[in-house]
Amino acid sequence: MNEPKLSLTQARERIDSIDRQIQELISERANWAREVAKVKGEGLSAIDYYRPEREAHVLRMVVDRNHGPLSDGEMVRLFREIMSSCLAQEDPLKVGYLGPEGTFSEQAVRKHFGHAAYGLPLGSIEEVFQEVAAGHADFGVVPVENSGQGMIQVTLDMFLTSEARICGEVELRVHQCLLSQHNAVEGIKRVYGHAQSLQQCKTWLRVNLPDAECIPVQSNAEGARLARDVQDAAAIAGATAAKVYGLHIVAQAIEDRADNTTRFLVIGRSLFPASGNDRTSLLITVNDKPGALYEILSPFAKHGISLNRIESRPAHTGKWQYAFFIDVSGHIDDVALQTALKDMGPVAAQVRVLGAYPVALP
Repeated sequence: MNEPKLSLTQARERIDSIDRQIQELISERANWAREVAKVKGEGLSAIDYYRPEREAHVLRMVVDRNHGPLSDGEMVRLFREIMSSCLAQEDPLKVGYLGPEGTFSEQAVRKHFGHAAYGLPLGSIEEVFQEVAAGHADFGVVPVENSGQGMIQVTLDMFLTSEARICGEVELRVHQCLLSQHNAVEGIKRVYGHAQSLQQCKTWLRVNLPDAECIPVQSNAEGARLARDVQDAAAIAGATAAKVYGLHIVAQAIEDRADNTTRFLVIGRSLFPASGNDRTSLLITVNDKPGALYEILSPFAKHGISLNRIESRPAHTGKWQYAFFIDVSGHIDDVALQTALKDMGPVAAQVRVLGAYPVALP
């Protein structure tokens, strides 16, 4: 027999009841987070309580339990905000990113740390590394690669001299918009944008604004700020920047690739334990000899370790000397990875562990 259909009033009363239960449970969770803080000891800051491996484990369980109707990404986002607020009860994390306000880097900060973290907008990727190293920021978030345009070289180069450790990664689906004071492409003579974003939208710009001058700037949000003050200018940035700088969205989703995604790295000052589904980033310099790269890579294959990425950059130690940035599956504490690194022998002039961190969640 079919159950009687609920009235609108009854449905809303049921929702109100569930909301009360949710609120009570969130408060209970926050109280238990305080108990954890008490167990760890008095006088500690948020960075002493933050454990990315534990957070990743909790969020993976959220995904495993999820059967809809909300997507895995939405459920992760909701729980991330709860965890962020619980962590920030005493002292919020300070997270540096490429500013000003409204950049995709800021969006990556919010996706990974939630809105309870304190975002610290900075003027360059180099400055993010510097503020983390100086302890003025607990963590930093920097872009490292785009699915269409490849690696962001300035980020890789910073690891050649910086002691920063990679603590996490964030994958952000990037939708580029054309922003302007006026709600039309007519009259636009110049377009500001980060060099990567201009490249991501080059086909759309060639078709729709063939005569406009494309002007690279430090960040998309900086471009939006400039476009706000120039009558014949537009900027390429995200929809968030339109709200921040009071601009019209003239066109949406102007990126050339439908899967346009940027990967960001979370940098800090410490390595963290394994979470169960991790990636390790290595910086390896080699002694110049025939077959050196083969001797570097073959131990990974021998011990069943998957390579996720390999990129070479000038090592800054001498002319024609190169360093290899290698991402592999697994955590640096795994026996197989430790053995593979030992098997490289003297062919590896230097091996630095840049980080071991949980694989990005939805």
